[in-house]
Amino acid sequence: MADEPDQERLKALEMRLAKMKGAVEGPRKAHQDDQYSQAQLAWRMVIELVAGLGIGFGIGYGLDSLLGTMPLFLVLFILAGFAAGIKTMLRSAREVQERKAAQPAKREED
Repeated sequence: MADEPDQERLKALEMRLAKMKGAVEGPRKAHQDDQYSQAQLAWRMVIELVAGLGIGFGIGYGLDSLLGTMPLFLVLFILAGFAAGIKTMLRSAREVQERKAAQPAKREED
């Protein structure tokens, strides 16, 4: 008879723990998804910077070849490509920040 109250208390405790675990865990996003999205963002920014440098190099080298002023336009357009790549990276970062800032507002509405 002494075991019956303990068994009931244990079952009640197990039910409360299970309920609390369900409330805490809930629908969670897999941590791998978050890592992949961060890696994709990093690669996107690297590619934007390298593309800006490559396009600047190509335009500068082409103009220098046509005009015979070898290092002048090459240096200018590489710097311009670098600036354009940085500007594009900052725009991408701002876009991601705005998207993340809008997510909690959506969760509150649901």
